[in-house]
Amino acid sequence: MKFQIHPLPHFRGPLHANCFILKKEKFLFLRREGDRISGDKKRRMPTDIEDEIKDDKNPPPLDEDDIALLKTYGLGPYSTSIKKAEKDVKEMSKRINDLCGIKESDTGLAAPSQWDLVSDKQMMQEEQPLQVARCTKIINPNTEDAKYVINVKQIAKFVVGLGDKVSPTDIEEGMRVGVDRNKYQIQIPLPPKIDPSVTMMTVEEKPDVTYNDVGGCKEQIEKMREVVELPMLHPEKFVKLGIDPPKGVLCYGPPGTGKTLLARAVANRTDACFIRVIGSELVQKYVGEGARMVRELFQMARSKKACIVFFDEVDAIGGARFDDGVGGDNEVQRTMLEIVNQLDGFDARGNIKVLMATNRPDTLDPALLRPGRLDRKVEFGLPDMESRTQIFKIHTRTMNCERDIRFELLARLCPNSTGADIRSVCTEAGMYAIRARRKTVTEKDFLDAVNKVIKGYQKFSATPKYMVYN
Repeated sequence: MKFQIHPLPHFRGPLHANCFILKKEKFLFLRREGDRISGDKKRRMPTDIEDEIKDDKNPPPLDEDDIALLKTYGLGPYSTSIKKAEKDVKEMSKRINDLCGIKESDTGLAAPSQWDLVSDKQMMQEEQPLQVARCTKIINPNTEDAKYVINVKQIAKFVVGLGDKVSPTDIEEGMRVGVDRNKYQIQIPLPPKIDPSVTMMTVEEKPDVTYNDVGGCKEQIEKMREVVELPMLHPEKFVKLGIDPPKGVLCYGPPGTGKTLLARAVANRTDACFIRVIGSELVQKYVGEGARMVRELFQMARSKKACIVFFDEVDAIGGARFDDGVGGDNEVQRTMLEIVNQLDGFDARGNIKVLMATNRPDTLDPALLRPGRLDRKVEFGLPDMESRTQIFKIHTRTMNCERDIRFELLARLCPNSTGADIRSVCTEAGMYAIRARRKTVTEKDFLDAVNKVIKGYQKFSATPKYMVYN
């Protein structure tokens, strides 16, 4: 019993597509579909083989091995590995996006496969930039035939309509708008123009100073919280009594007693907008620039729900008015008068709290200090012995010190010292420890630092000069 086996040229897969299977006594024979078994050229097959060929018309059902074999038809040698690698890459990218917190809703971008950069670039080139104008008057307001008079600077005035992307309720008289360059139709409302230097005065990141870091100012902290926090947290108490809460506080005292530090603690505590202004920033070269910055500053503050404005070193612009015969201080006095007008002038101040700090209150103008503008004057005096002990403990909280250091003794050795002096003592004590190559600060280092800072630097202290002025 002989059978002829035709070779399969260019056979690359597990099985050739045009072959069928014949089984006989554990032998596997592959034949091309086009071949035919001829009885003239070859011996006739046995009867059992012929019966098996006839039974092919009613084949038996496939088992699991046959199904697994059929699934391999048309697959390359690396198809399974490629699919597994693609699945791993997809799962890994999904995991990375989940860890980064990136979603399509966050980025607002479609899948990179859907990007059409050429058409997007063409659309951006065709879109013309808008021109800034000011809407001076509205003709027939609240009607369908409403027209708007706009003034394009250095060009002309036009009566125009609205674009497709803007609502009539968004446009008001006197506001800045963006208009197209062809028909000058209003396309977008613009925010009021504010100097970037004024915008940068807003404190975005909260300072890391809290009320616990301000030592020896318990009474001052209580007065400040009554002005700043109480009206914001419990306004109904003032409504029931029928009084207006105080709106301004002047902090004065010797240098280094914690005036600015307390303002930083207020900025950390409150959720309201906090604007920090240094007095010298409002002194400008040209006439009217300082007053304009003050107006824009309070205009930005009124746009907030609640705002706190802190003027540091206010004696730079709040000095008493006088005539030196030359006119050198006229611009500074104009700036101060604008602050006076904004604090309590013709227009209401709104929900704006004003904090001011200075170490020369004797030079301030009386019009700035009157009640209604600055309702409370809080003095930051020299800390007493208990307050100095508390300040020592605050500054040594993060230091690597020995145990059982007598802070009361150190406080007794620092009479008439400010909080800044005590902080300098702690820094110098650390420098002594570094010089001796030690990892801890001892009490002897503090005693040496007291002798160096308190007694050695006494001629540089500003406290006696402040006492002379006040």
